Amino acid sequence: MTQAVLFDAIVADTALEDQAARDEAKPPAAPRAKRQAVRQALPAGLPRVERHHEIEATHCACGQALERIGQEVSEQLDCVPAQFFVLRHIRGKYACACCQTLQAAPMPAQMIDKGIPAPGLLAQVVVAKHDDHLPLYRQTEIYARSGVHIPRSSMAQWIGICGVRLTPLAQALKDFIVGHGVVHADETPIKLLAPGKGKTRRAYVWVYRTTNFVAVNGKGRAVLYDFSTGRGGENARRVLQGFAGTLVTDDFSGYHALQSQGVTAALCMAHARRKLFEAHQYNGSEIAGHAVALIGKLYEFEREARELEPQARRRWRQQHAKPVAEALHTWLSEQRQKLARADVTAKAIDYALSNWRGLTRYLDDGHVPIDNNAAENAVRPLAVGRKNWLFVGSQQAGERAAVVLSLIESAKLNGHDPWAYLKDVFERLPTLKQRDLAQLLPHNWRPPDDAAVANSTPVAVVA
Repeated sequence: MTQAVLFDAIVADTALEDQAARDEAKPPAAPRAKRQAVRQALPAGLPRVERHHEIEATHCACGQALERIGQEVSEQLDCVPAQFFVLRHIRGKYACACCQTLQAAPMPAQMIDKGIPAPGLLAQVVVAKHDDHLPLYRQTEIYARSGVHIPRSSMAQWIGICGVRLTPLAQALKDFIVGHGVVHADETPIKLLAPGKGKTRRAYVWVYRTTNFVAVNGKGRAVLYDFSTGRGGENARRVLQGFAGTLVTDDFSGYHALQSQGVTAALCMAHARRKLFEAHQYNGSEIAGHAVALIGKLYEFEREARELEPQARRRWRQQHAKPVAEALHTWLSEQRQKLARADVTAKAIDYALSNWRGLTRYLDDGHVPIDNNAAENAVRPLAVGRKNWLFVGSQQAGERAAVVLSLIESAKLNGHDPWAYLKDVFERLPTLKQRDLAQLLPHNWRPPDDAAVANSTPVAVVA
């Protein structure tokens, strides 16, 4: 596909997505009554603008001159709308009077060759679209209030180019995740516009995530989003090719075939608990309620073992959680015989018993979590996004969005500001060699050292 055709497709996809979001925009519902929030201290790192206030009178009513003995300081949080500035690249030109030759400093390499947007603006547009879930037509309106008109079609082209340029980084992120011994996986439906029909059909975004146990000081976590037009198991096999560790999932059949390549299945205890909880909540089943209470004990043990090393965690589970799990299995087996086949509680128990080996896999491996909540939490940004952009304009747009979302959400998992992360990536990526790509992966990335610049910024004083 030529670059011109690519740009046309990007603009068309984005226009359709924006139009759908505009059509569905509704006034927000009345907020629910909430408890009054506790006021927190304002961030110490923010610059302070001081305004001094003095009394007009210089003498007391008795005629004595007033003496200043101190001051009272109160703080408010203020802001200004997004501020734009023009980044001027001034390159020195030099001439040799003898040879009549000219030399000029080279222009720094850019994400978009000869393009208007600097890295900071690119990061702003991308983060607003894929993290703040703002359709491009809304961004156009917001930036216009700051005196800058950026056509939606231009931003669509920028995002498309960034998605293409970031693809090698997403591939490196995938290799990093697949290299772990334990990986979470989940999938969620998304609407895909059918070409030429004006209707949507179901597509899927697959989520692959490292466990929380791999994090060291909050670092080392990663998540990958993969867009596909179907839910077949071949999508998981494509991404997890070469993976032979433990895969934590629900009981979706699309993952079963992976066991033939040496993958060990660990299932989500939260799924089993949810089915039993629903049977207790909606049917008043005391059997289900007792089962939920026993599973609650397993989670209590898990909270206490969260900070342990894998081997110590395994020993703790064997000593404390395994006896409770065995008692739960025995009790569920006994109670199942008393229930009718079509009973809601019976179906919940059948799910737990038929998947028992996978549900209790975590007891024998300290690296394996008790549930798949980490992957389910990673699906939430997609759920929020669906309410704003409603559908994906094309398969190509879905693949680009998955690339960008993988990097943004991985940056957030590692405690980074996604805008600061992407801005630095956009500055460094054009000149970075392939062998050094790992430096820009979110779990390896470190913010540029700009503390000295921040500390040297003068504090404005307003009398």
